[in-house]
Amino acid sequence: MTATAERHRVVIVGSGFGGLFAAKRLRRAAVDVTLIARTTHHLFQPLLYQVATGILSEGEIAPTTREILKRQRNARVLLGDVTEIDVAARTVASQAPTGTTLTPYDSLIVAAGSTQSYFGNDRFAEFAPGMKSIDDALELRGRIFDAFELAELASDPDEIDRWLTFVVVGAGATGVEMAGQISELARRTLPGDFRSIDPATARVVLLDAADAVLGNFGDKLSDKAFRQLRRIKVDVQLGATVVDLDATGIEVEDRDGTRRRIPSMCKIWAAGVAASPLGRQLAEQTGAATDRAGRVHVEPDCSLPGHPEVFVVGDMMAEQPGVAQVAIQAGRYAAGQIRRRTRGRAAGKPFAYYDKGSMATVSRFHAVASIKRLQFAGFIAWLMWLALHLFYIVGFKSRVTTLLHWSVSFVGRGRSERTTTQQQVYARRAIEQVGRT
Repeated sequence: MTATAERHRVVIVGSGFGGLFAAKRLRRAAVDVTLIARTTHHLFQPLLYQVATGILSEGEIAPTTREILKRQRNARVLLGDVTEIDVAARTVASQAPTGTTLTPYDSLIVAAGSTQSYFGNDRFAEFAPGMKSIDDALELRGRIFDAFELAELASDPDEIDRWLTFVVVGAGATGVEMAGQISELARRTLPGDFRSIDPATARVVLLDAADAVLGNFGDKLSDKAFRQLRRIKVDVQLGATVVDLDATGIEVEDRDGTRRRIPSMCKIWAAGVAASPLGRQLAEQTGAATDRAGRVHVEPDCSLPGHPEVFVVGDMMAEQPGVAQVAIQAGRYAAGQIRRRTRGRAAGKPFAYYDKGSMATVSRFHAVASIKRLQFAGFIAWLMWLALHLFYIVGFKSRVTTLLHWSVSFVGRGRSERTTTQQQVYARRAIEQVGRT
């Protein structure tokens, strides 16, 4: 793509749902698009838990961004971690292994997403990884499958119990799906693979300080999800706040103030999110307000106060829920506003999120779905979940291989992605340590 001085320059930060759908919406616009992202792939984040539990490979939910946009001649992709946005100078600085790149813009769409929040206890990350990236999922895959391997080597009953106790913190959709799949892995896939341990005796604990699982789905579906989790032997503990954790266990405090410890070698954090730090950076420069999670209060057209050329979309928006559909719709909307401006047309209507509903899987052939006033649970909801996720996975090849792997895992008992390496588990922490020296 050859940029010209006359063409409107659009920079998009982030290759997630918001960034990618914004870029594609500008395909036929008279603009030059530069998409900057810290990874080379577009991540279908709702299926990360299936990478972590050996159902899918990372390539099936993370196609290369360049491949997706290769036919879009007005778009280019740059690898880089955006470290600074200068609103006054209209430039974006991104850091790559080879140095810093400064990219000018006429319009900017910031769709940098969110990170895992440990509510001020960032040291928890060392012992309880979150699930926001491919790195997270591969690390968790190594921790989960290695827990069974190391339990096989142990001779002390208490040590075996620690290895075979899996604790998931957070009973939202991610936590429920993760806990359900670990339980099915232990009870359907792994039995018969070991000689000294019985994987089916593994204990899966789902913790949350709230009063219900999937609280945003309403009481009826929450209760159905809770009962299904109990059927598949997930130990759901509500009203339990995590106060500390370390390598060998987790300490929780119940509503009555009682503190207790759950010995566990494998913990997964699915309890909270925080917006990209770029949100606060933009707010400081424009006077926009932010909420406690660092999400930005945007104007009705998703722009920043006094800067109609800067749009903030997706998980970084304070007014909207942090779900994929918000990012998709807001990304498309922001791109549409840019198209209107470049054509000399008046601004369109304010952004309005159309809620298409919420879905979450609980176990094999069982899901819950809330679509406006309609609620579904069980096999019908699972089929709806299956169809929707296949539709949004980018690329025909990914859809075919994903469907094949789901057939192996859900109809049969296998998991086609059980390979783990020590590098997956330890390399990222080692790199972080080197960075701090």
